Amino acid sequence: MERTNTKEIILQVALELFSVKGFEATSIAQIADAVGIRKASLYNHYSSKQDILDTLILVLTKQFNEHSIFTNADWEDPEFLKDKMDMDTEAIIHLIKRQIQYIIHDPQISKVRKLLTIEQFQNETLSKVQSKQSYEDILAYNTGLVKFLIRQNVLIEEDPEIMAAQLAWPVSMWTNLCDREPEREAEAMELIDRHVRQFFRVYKK
Repeated sequence: MERTNTKEIILQVALELFSVKGFEATSIAQIADAVGIRKASLYNHYSSKQDILDTLILVLTKQFNEHSIFTNADWEDPEFLKDKMDMDTEAIIHLIKRQIQYIIHDPQISKVRKLLTIEQFQNETLSKVQSKQSYEDILAYNTGLVKFLIRQNVLIEEDPEIMAAQLAWPVSMWTNLCDREPEREAEAMELIDRHVRQFFRVYKK
């Protein structure tokens, strides 16, 4: 979201506050103060705090579906695969670490991840978004990657979904660590490197 008008500025500010304080603990007055407008003026743009959250979910879901490396991956599409046909272990490690660094450092993605973490047990809609983004999309992406590497005779043929889970979930755990303790990023990236290398030693054909 670019800061092009008051409605979008309100969404940006609300995301910032929701990702730190949570939805329930953030008031309309706090959002208005942070934007620099009167509370009454905010109601000219959104009818309620829930309206702000609902709009935010729609905008962020659309952006995620358009730009996510996970939702846009198609491991059966020759066009998607054209620069991946000769990937070795080093290239795959680089791909995974580049994705994690993007997720950690993109300011909007970071705020959305924190918002979902806070609100996943309070808001049914956000709970479903969290399940899709943090579980279903990641598992689907990594299952597609593993199946592709099996077809390429890089990995032995075992249960690809279980292999994908073994590859993905420790990486997710270390990514979440970086969300909580950014100063431990170097440690997390080094563990991700070691983890992926061991995965390939175990399953390499």
